Amino acid sequence: MTSDASAAEKKPGEGVEWAFGFERTLHELAPGVHQAQNAWMATIDSLRSPDRKTHELIRMVCLVILRNPAGIERHAMLAAEVGATWEEIAGSILLTEPAFGLLRAVEALPWARKGFKAARALAQELGD
Repeated sequence: MTSDASAAEKKPGEGVEWAFGFERTLHELAPGVHQAQNAWMATIDSLRSPDRKTHELIRMVCLVILRNPAGIERHAMLAAEVGATWEEIAGSILLTEPAFGLLRAVEALPWARKGFKAARALAQELGD
């Protein structure tokens, strides 16, 4: 397909920037499931309690437990964007250690640091 392809020739979702790598595949396979998932996540994201920082720290910790590096990075970044310090991020990760072991916590720290640094860099770029 050339860059001059008309909208009618494009596949649904083509040319869209996806927040997550899996979204393109899910959208191509089952666009209705993808749409429903996005609606469900928007509902979760709209919760007023706990506060947004705690919300992101909890989601990050869940991803530490699941050993999901990309998710850890993303939610550490989102937590930092809403005011979490590195100490709060690292401390939240270390709280997983008694129940889930030291290895998961230690593996997660570099990913969380990467997300935290990305949020800080973005804030500096935007002049915050």
